Amino acid sequence: MEEASPSLLGCSKPHLEKLTLGITRILESSPGVTEVTIIEKAPAERHMISSWEQKNNCVMPEDLRNFYLMTNGFHMTWSVKLDEHIIPLGSMAINSISKLTQLNQSSMYSLPNAPTLADLEDDTYEASEDQPEKPHFDSRNVIFELDSCNGNGKVCLVYKSGKPASAQDAEIWFLDRALYWHFLTDTFTAYYRLLITHLGLPQWQYAFTSYGISPQAKQWFSMYKPITYNTDLLTEETDSFVNKLDPSKVFKSKNKPLIPKKKGAVQPAGGQKGPSGPSTSKPSSGPGNPVRNGC
Repeated sequence: MEEASPSLLGCSKPHLEKLTLGITRILESSPGVTEVTIIEKAPAERHMISSWEQKNNCVMPEDLRNFYLMTNGFHMTWSVKLDEHIIPLGSMAINSISKLTQLNQSSMYSLPNAPTLADLEDDTYEASEDQPEKPHFDSRNVIFELDSCNGNGKVCLVYKSGKPASAQDAEIWFLDRALYWHFLTDTFTAYYRLLITHLGLPQWQYAFTSYGISPQAKQWFSMYKPITYNTDLLTEETDSFVNKLDPSKVFKSKNKPLIPKKKGAVQPAGGQKGPSGPSTSKPSSGPGNPVRNGC
């Protein structure tokens, strides 16, 4: 049974500070950031890892094994406060062992002859010198979900040799919503550092794709720059415009000084002469009182 309890990181324990690589201090000092929390989880027991390996016929990579022996999963979130409204923004997550499940290779629907993931994959992609061969949904590879990315895709632990799978064949890949694969790192440790240093910003995994992050995500990237900040992520095309937010203006105080309204000029009563002369109001131009030029 997993133990989980939310914890505010402002008063975190030493092991939580090590787990987050000290990123909490950067977040808490950023403008508008609030509610930086982490869900504490007890370390996994060794027999849980052994059971997972036997069940899936895979050897867990050593760095991932050590991670689970420290905490059975990871979930850290933070929010921003805009106009008195708190908006959840950053999310960093690693599934627990019980949720480290293999991507479903059976029919996607409970219907006969329904397509499988293997039927839907694109075979036109070929490996290049700077890009390894993409994973396959069939028996050639074994794929496990590490993070659902809040519905923006899936970060996966991929064994490239099928079953039985050795730890040396494991890599970390990103599967986008269109079922295209994008290579992230060779090891879990390298991926975990990417996860932390990108602050869990929305859609940060798309920075490692050929089409990059969305314009909305670029706005958040420009405000809360990742530690591994790459200026290429915010490069704007000549025919596009991205509204860059200024934190000093977004989060400034709402207490504005009151400006007295200007009173309009009082119009004198029409047609009456004042004590100093005739009225300045113009005569009407109705049919009984025509206006003539020169009069």
